[in-house]
Amino acid sequence: MRIIGVGIDIVDIGIFKSRLDDGMITELFLPGEIEYCSSRARPWESYAARFAAKEASFKALGVGLSSGLRWKSVEIIKEESGAVSVKLNGKALEHAGNLKVKQIRLSISHSGVNAIAVVTMEG
Repeated sequence: MRIIGVGIDIVDIGIFKSRLDDGMITELFLPGEIEYCSSRARPWESYAARFAAKEASFKALGVGLSSGLRWKSVEIIKEESGAVSVKLNGKALEHAGNLKVKQIRLSISHSGVNAIAVVTMEG
């Protein structure tokens, strides 16, 4: 396989937390993401990490909101194994298909200060 795109994003958790409210959560995240993050001791850290992963996914695709993608076009899923994965839908899935993306790899982390995500798309 060859690398089609790589995206990275970092979020300042303090700034993100100060802006996070119910409206923002509803706009940015899907029900499964909300359920997972809301169950955490410090949900804002998990939301920030997922936001970074969505941004990194857009960057790996080489497109963003101006190309018709929406925040909910990318879903970050916590697998039973503990790993995280990216699920695309709508315009993001369509664009990935056009690029012939076969596999998406995601790594996220947060430190209490920053959340970071790296996404690679392979085809």
